Amino acid sequence: MLLTDLQQYQIYLASKSPRRRELLAGMGVNFEILTTDVEETYNPAWTPEDIVMHLSRLKLSPIDMAEYDSKTIFIACDTIVVVDGKIIGKPKDADDAARMLHLLSGNTHTVYSGLTVATPQKTLTDYRATDVVFERLPDDMIQYYINTYKPFDKAGSYGVQEWIGYVGIREVRGSYYNVMGLPTRLLWTMLEAVCK
Repeated sequence: MLLTDLQQYQIYLASKSPRRRELLAGMGVNFEILTTDVEETYNPAWTPEDIVMHLSRLKLSPIDMAEYDSKTIFIACDTIVVVDGKIIGKPKDADDAARMLHLLSGNTHTVYSGLTVATPQKTLTDYRATDVVFERLPDDMIQYYINTYKPFDKAGSYGVQEWIGYVGIREVRGSYYNVMGLPTRLLWTMLEAVCK
């Protein structure tokens, strides 16, 4: 079983996201955090798929993998929200969060996550896309959510696992965990591939 195989590896998650930590721990994987600071730049002409895959690889670029044992795995992920063909990132403040949530209200958007799993010998990168359908959100709901949950560290200004997800999302087409920020099934298959 994969969990047994993974016990032979030192695994690092290159992420500051508490949700990614929670999801990886929930998969039964033992890991340590190894954060990297990179400027998240990309060509705006690229597709959302190419952008998130590039950004996930970029998060591992400061790491000199030659310095690590061959039984080391690095995991990096990046998530963006696309609505009406435009990428919306993390909000700058409460007004920006309200603007984003008004864009999502009564609309369908797509959450893209790029995932890179690497060892000193091998690097794999892939992505997942999930469509999320929001009901129309009245102003008072949007303000309550922002004031109570302060979603300033979240792409698109919301957490699917929080109150707004419970009461505002009509449908999720694809991986729910991808919307949380880590496509767990994809990660499992990529870990199986690098352990072979």
